[in-house]
Amino acid sequence: MRKKQTRQLSTNRIAIRFTVASLVCACVCMISAQSFAQNVKCDPTKVMTYKACAKCHANEISVWRQTPHFRTFEELGRRPEAKQICSNLGLRSVKRSDVCIDCHFTVQETGGKAKPVSGISCESCHGASEDWLTAHNDYGGPTETAETESPEHAIERLATATEYGMRNTRNLYAIASSCLNCHTVPNEELVNVGGHTAGTEDFELVSWSQGKVRHNFLRTDGQSNARSDSNRLRVMYVVGLIADLEHSTRATANATTKSTYGTKVANRAARTAVKLYEVQQKIQSPDVQAALEAFAGAELKINNYDALTSIADQIQSAGEQFSDSVDGSQLEAVDAMLPDPSQYK
Repeated sequence: MRKKQTRQLSTNRIAIRFTVASLVCACVCMISAQSFAQNVKCDPTKVMTYKACAKCHANEISVWRQTPHFRTFEELGRRPEAKQICSNLGLRSVKRSDVCIDCHFTVQETGGKAKPVSGISCESCHGASEDWLTAHNDYGGPTETAETESPEHAIERLATATEYGMRNTRNLYAIASSCLNCHTVPNEELVNVGGHTAGTEDFELVSWSQGKVRHNFLRTDGQSNARSDSNRLRVMYVVGLIADLEHSTRATANATTKSTYGTKVANRAARTAVKLYEVQQKIQSPDVQAALEAFAGAELKINNYDALTSIADQIQSAGEQFSDSVDGSQLEAVDAMLPDPSQYK
């Protein structure tokens, strides 16, 4: 009983700190243009392009071609707001600047020259594939197929490909991080000078992954784009909040100047923490509790890189542990918080 009371007191203190944090966020600022600690880089020297995936994943590629992720390659540079941002930053174009291509394009380097080859594509999310593509395609022998592969070999194949750098959708925390690397816009100058928005404020992992970009053909007969079941959606919702808290905290860690970006990213961290606290009241997860207690020690102020980065690392560790170990069937209490399918993007 005493342990339960102690835990409740601890979470109550966290809630109080979040309230205070949301009030002082206006004094917090932005990430420096030189710091990209929160990016999960897609090594351009190891990019094989979406064409390497198309042979086995034609249906997935077909879905991708209907998304903004695909269209950005042809459309982004034509948009007046993109041209204005480039002008504000003194850039030639969106395709000729690392500031833009890191998030808006898949980049391939050949002959020592890097250039965008598509919009946000397979490797943007799952990792540059040169090192893991062969292992990913090996079903156990030259005559084996996905249909004849043994369950034991499938487990081994996934483990090997993951070891070589593939971010598989079974690792929800890694996928969430891939999304939030760009949906938090980790660049001070881009926002304050360029006029870019400070991240996607309404980004939420379930609604943003289950709409236009959903491509779950491998879960069924290879022809049907399956919806995720309720257990996976529950885990995805909580994982998305933890990952958002991590990345927002990392962005705040780089704050060096009081301005628009820092205010918004710190406010985002505080808002996300409040949502996660509400989830914790329903599920009482030790991993979520660890993430919340780590954030409760955060001082959302400028020039606090080391302390906030350490806190972000702790949040990440707690999130990965939660993602790896939780059973979605035990998270029924979050169902009321999940977005309705009509809200999917």
